[in-house]
Amino acid sequence: MERLSSMYEDRIRCAAVRGKVTSAAAAAALIHDGMRVGASGFTRAGDAKAVPVALAERARQEGKPLRITLMTGASLGHDVDRTLTEAGVLARRLPFQVDKTLRDAINRGEVMFVDQHLSETVEMLRANQLGKLDVAIIEAVAITETGGIVPSTSVGNSASFAILADKVIVEINLAQPLALEGLHDIWIPGRRPNREPLPIVHPRDRVGAPVIEIPPEKIAAIVITNMADSASTVLPADEETEQIAGHLIEFLQHEVSRGRMPARLPPLQAGIGTIANAVLAGFVKSPFEAFEIYSEVLQDSTFDLMDADKVTFASGASITLSAARHAQVFGNLDRYRDRLVLRPQEVSNHPEVIRRLGLIALNTALEFDIYGNVNSTHVGGTHMMNGIGGSGDFARNASCAIFATKSIAKGGRISSVVPMVPHCDHNEHDVDVVVTEQGLADLRGLAPRERAVLIVEKCVHPLYRDMLRDYYRDALKQGGQTPHRLERAFSWHTRLNETGSMREETAALA
Repeated sequence: MERLSSMYEDRIRCAAVRGKVTSAAAAAALIHDGMRVGASGFTRAGDAKAVPVALAERARQEGKPLRITLMTGASLGHDVDRTLTEAGVLARRLPFQVDKTLRDAINRGEVMFVDQHLSETVEMLRANQLGKLDVAIIEAVAITETGGIVPSTSVGNSASFAILADKVIVEINLAQPLALEGLHDIWIPGRRPNREPLPIVHPRDRVGAPVIEIPPEKIAAIVITNMADSASTVLPADEETEQIAGHLIEFLQHEVSRGRMPARLPPLQAGIGTIANAVLAGFVKSPFEAFEIYSEVLQDSTFDLMDADKVTFASGASITLSAARHAQVFGNLDRYRDRLVLRPQEVSNHPEVIRRLGLIALNTALEFDIYGNVNSTHVGGTHMMNGIGGSGDFARNASCAIFATKSIAKGGRISSVVPMVPHCDHNEHDVDVVVTEQGLADLRGLAPRERAVLIVEKCVHPLYRDMLRDYYRDALKQGGQTPHRLERAFSWHTRLNETGSMREETAALA
């Protein structure tokens, strides 16, 4: 391997670790049954690509127990979660995932999934609340002369994983451009209770180092890969998402005209996914200028806004792009690099910074109820979809927490606004605004009874508006600060399970 490692001296600059270049299979042999493994990757960007697959192949061939706890930043690309699940490798997974095969295994109870706020995983790991981390697998573009790891298209939890793990496996990905070097800002919180404040007062502030500094002797193996990140699966805007964007932009214009927000908007955060990306892209045609983004994931819309001279700077934990946008952005990275920074997710999602900057936070909901409680994770209240992600980090601490969804799903068989959410990720105390293509409800300063009326009239699809009016009128007879008919509260979800639709006329026909 010595001759092989000398071929990559621009990528492996620390002479002391060049002899550790090996195959993915040899690196995977460092991982044993029962271990806790931290892997890089945040929303399909910068994920470890070769070693996890080699681990799955080993599990298949050996035919003996090889089950691990896998921690990441967020979701992985390249079907890694599917591959590990099918090989029976995953005993426990946290804090976020989007893979259907893994999701099914979670909902069957075969994989224990710990759904966490994305800012908390390494905080708990650092405090020894999740046990000792045995191995970290980190994708990088290079290793510096001193053994520092240069991350690729995400930071996520990679820095703390590398610092806290007993051993580190580095995947040097030749498909990731060396031009990424210098884009990162690695700041790690001190140990409690003597922690210093996080000194970010503007999204563009750099407060840490451009690399993950660890002792070179911790690097146990280096694997050379050449594989691009998985492309984003985000769909383009449609009529409904454009309407949602229109309602939101109108709301923000009113906030500015009433003196509740400055003309140059506070920094924006947008969650991952089609709706959030499409809504943020709608700001290209808005009157707002020269604003900043302080978020987790920098999606296509971030660069659309930069190209339109709307966004002056963007801070995130990863860059996740469609195939076409990926080629354009990374083929012209010098055009953007002075307006970008990638941070650890416990910094991008840090409550202190979010509160200080006064963010406008836009995240998506599976459903919300007439009082503004939001379900982001559980279909029917029981079956995990993806996870809470960072939405809770931002909702609790933003100056304005907005949740968006289309008002109906499955051709109108499902209403996204219901009497009571069967699983609550964000309660009414953390939700300021809810919006669908039907309209927007500003819930700030309203009592529950006022919220209910506003949400029903502004956000509910006509197919379900009369049904919700009827439910609320009936609930009022029960009285209370937050009126509900508990015997009817989940009747919509029950009807869906029994008939395939929440609509009452469908139930009557059945």
